[in-house]
Amino acid sequence: MKEKVYLDSTFPRYYFEQRESLASFIEVTRKWWSEMSGNYDIFISDSVLQELNAGSYPQKEKIIGFVSTIPLLPIADGLEQIIKFYIDNYVMPKTLVGDAIHLAYASYYDIDYLLTWNCNHLANANKRKHIQIINGRLG
Repeated sequence: MKEKVYLDSTFPRYYFEQRESLASFIEVTRKWWSEMSGNYDIFISDSVLQELNAGSYPQKEKIIGFVSTIPLLPIADGLEQIIKFYIDNYVMPKTLVGDAIHLAYASYYDIDYLLTWNCNHLANANKRKHIQIINGRLG
């Protein structure tokens, strides 16, 4: 059985990003997708689709098309409680519920990796221990 990866909305956005200032991130994103993605079962959530559908930005149609082939994790009854627990325990700020949602999906479905370019909250090494403690409390 393959390991599981959850993609938040930053990954597909960077895949189609064109800004020169993000060239190294774009290169890593595209390289991972072309060379590594086949080694994993990859998932997204409805939250990812909602974030990607919001607003107007370059390459939106391509990005939506890119994620349309990725399986969606079902909305589970326990997710709301996990999200609330993350926010109540300061794992994620109240103003960034989307980050708590992504983490909740990855935790609830026992995803091996959450792939993101969100280094402030989701891929923040300083939060790793805190997330482990809170997830331990959640079981």
